[in-house]
Amino acid sequence: MTRHLCRYPMLKRLAGTRQICYNYSRNALHRPRAVVFASIERSLRQRRYGILAEGRQQAVWRPRARSKGPLQQYEQWVSAGRLKDDEYQRGIVQVLQNLHDELQNYVPPKVVHPQIGLTGVSPPRTSMIDAFFGRKPEPPPTTKLPDVVPQGLYLYGDVGSGKTMLMDMFYQTLPPNISSKTRIHFHHFMQDVHKRLHVLKMRHGSDFDGIPFVGAELAEAGSVLCFDEFQCTDVADAMILRRLLESLLSHGVVMVATSNRHPDELYMNGIQRQSFLPCIALLKQRLRVINLNSPTDYRKVPRPPANVYHFPLDQESHSHANKWFAYLGDPSDPPHPASHRIWGREVKVPLASGKAAKFTFKDLCGSPLSAADYLELTRRYKAFIVTDVPSMDYKTRDLARRFITFIDAVYESRAKLVLTLTTHPTALFTSNEDVRAKIDDVHGGELESSYRSLMDDLGLDMKSLKNSSIFTGDEEKFAFERALSRLSEMQSLEWVERKD
Repeated sequence: MTRHLCRYPMLKRLAGTRQICYNYSRNALHRPRAVVFASIERSLRQRRYGILAEGRQQAVWRPRARSKGPLQQYEQWVSAGRLKDDEYQRGIVQVLQNLHDELQNYVPPKVVHPQIGLTGVSPPRTSMIDAFFGRKPEPPPTTKLPDVVPQGLYLYGDVGSGKTMLMDMFYQTLPPNISSKTRIHFHHFMQDVHKRLHVLKMRHGSDFDGIPFVGAELAEAGSVLCFDEFQCTDVADAMILRRLLESLLSHGVVMVATSNRHPDELYMNGIQRQSFLPCIALLKQRLRVINLNSPTDYRKVPRPPANVYHFPLDQESHSHANKWFAYLGDPSDPPHPASHRIWGREVKVPLASGKAAKFTFKDLCGSPLSAADYLELTRRYKAFIVTDVPSMDYKTRDLARRFITFIDAVYESRAKLVLTLTTHPTALFTSNEDVRAKIDDVHGGELESSYRSLMDDLGLDMKSLKNSSIFTGDEEKFAFERALSRLSEMQSLEWVERKD
């Protein structure tokens, strides 16, 4: 039988291996030799190239050809002058490279979705015979994890520490065997989660536990999940986050997150924070926590200005906005009003031309637009001209929050931004440290009706509410610093001239 192996190049070196021939031939006595040899050759190819044999349920490790990783990308950017070589940051890049190498040999397991019962995940059924003999039913099928799952990363640091650049580098160089991957701003991620949970509750009832189902859906969409700006400021997010992350990890998802805060500082002073502590413990246990404490603010490295921001408001403001609108718009598409239907309602754009949109600050932030609205606008337009931007303090914090959310959406989408402002961008946001001083402990002072309703719903007194993150300003401070840093980066000539 072995004399026929010479017809198959890959089997020549195995012509004397009787055991292989015997293993295949004893189960194929009546099969043509060509079929048998083809089967042997296919098996060898599977071994050589790391392909899983048909029917295997568990992921395995196989050596693969090396692909370009974060370290090579970093060195390329340094050589091109795009980055300045930084010893500390190079060490962080090496950590990303190590994870890249582990992922290169990682085959994510097949996600097993939970079964739907009357009230969530259906319990295993017990037959009458099993019940009579006291036998327990078989547990429901779950995702079978490989022996080794790469440990994810949690990168935290102050504004300008290079978090976005590092995430860009890691995500863009993920090895080709990672066929499903997701990168998303954490705020948008949680918004999508709540939307999915709402759909499930509408379909199966308000008591339906949809978290295992949403976790399985998200795990199937991305075996590597990258979060930008991981944070928790909302009590609704805090209450579901631990179980959601546990569900993702149970399906072999590898998470990489960037944040302004160490896990221990997440949801600091938040309402019912004690319930959030298990989530913090989970993050510290399952992810490697790394501090990006480089002394260099990479966004403030001097770049040639593009003069996209004009201040203060004067006679030149109008022509500045029109000049940039004409430059960024499409000459074949004259400026015109536009309207887009987002989440069932109309969002109006005062002027649009090609991929450029022009708003006044009042049009953009004076109406109750949400993060989803701004995100959808950045999907439709690649340049934004916003006029008459005022300075903001705690009295106009709703406007400030919307504007910051808009800046985040523009930055994450790599869109261009032109502004006319009343003051220098660094003076846009006034500190709100005196907000709590405006509240009288006994009578409530200037407390808004929305916060009074929140107190009633959660059973809090005035002292507890004052100590919550609603009035400490910590989260807003991070948001303000991030917005100012991003505004600084987006005014550079490099940002305006980029083609992506």
